[in-house]
Amino acid sequence: MSTELLKARHVTKYFPLKGGQGEVHAVDDVSFSLQKGETLGVVGESGCGKSTLARVLLRLIEPTSGEIYIDGVDLSKLTPRKLRAKRREFQMVFQDAYASLDSRQKIGNIIAEPLIVHRIGDRRTRRQRVAKLLDMVGLEADAATRYPHEFSGGQRQRIGIARAISLEPKLVVADEPVSALDVSIQSQVLNLLVDLRNQLDLSYIFISHDLAVVEHICDTIAVMYLGEIVEMTDGETLFAAPKHPYTQALMSAIPRPDPKRRGSPRIVLQGDIPNPENPPQGCRFHTRCSDIMTRCKTQKPEQLLLEDAGKYHLVRCHLYD
Repeated sequence: MSTELLKARHVTKYFPLKGGQGEVHAVDDVSFSLQKGETLGVVGESGCGKSTLARVLLRLIEPTSGEIYIDGVDLSKLTPRKLRAKRREFQMVFQDAYASLDSRQKIGNIIAEPLIVHRIGDRRTRRQRVAKLLDMVGLEADAATRYPHEFSGGQRQRIGIARAISLEPKLVVADEPVSALDVSIQSQVLNLLVDLRNQLDLSYIFISHDLAVVEHICDTIAVMYLGEIVEMTDGETLFAAPKHPYTQALMSAIPRPDPKRRGSPRIVLQGDIPNPENPPQGCRFHTRCSDIMTRCKTQKPEQLLLEDAGKYHLVRCHLYD
């Protein structure tokens, strides 16, 4: 039986503009749950709030409002000291592997730093732990004596993964961890993440704009648009029968090397994603939607739970009211 690991309720993050002239609505009223052992994919266009959501969930950025629970513990109620101790349970893999590694430190020191901060082991046991972690991510033990600039992009991302799992966390948030890598290297890193999930019983939140990658690694997928989750269900259901017009447009853009699908219509969205400083009233997607109705312009749709063959399927759209 699955157990809830993370719960987000009405999580919101607004960034005030300089001079107090308005706010950027980066994340707006996001709610979802993550079960232990589950991988949740979060997809959407650049600027939709995916990375901000990831950082807010880990309290790397303080939310404007909302509640975040990990294993039933409300992170907003923790003191800085207790939050640091709790951080052993959730870690992050960043998109830019080079920027996330201290170029002045050797790899062994970078991976051992979380162990030192949390006072785990002595120098000898930490050195043994670093060697084991490097082996787990497919690197030689002598990598510990070298510097980040001596490694390729894929190797640096493996180092970032080793550091993230050094404390044996329950949850790893991966913020577009393969988007900057060559396609051949992407598959290697993705397979490594899958292997580690099975080996260490990890849960993932996987941020990406690449639907093919998300389909490969994720159990559940949440689609974000302009700071909101507009659709969320299991991967099989989402790719077979997307409900929200925005999700349908994303799915139609996936290249499919299948001659039988050449005649499938491509949904081309008009215009760009609106300015998050001044999001549209009503449904935020109505300015680009081909199924727009009158109330879409003024009435914000609620998050609806659809009856979809007994499967959990959330959608935020007036078409399903």
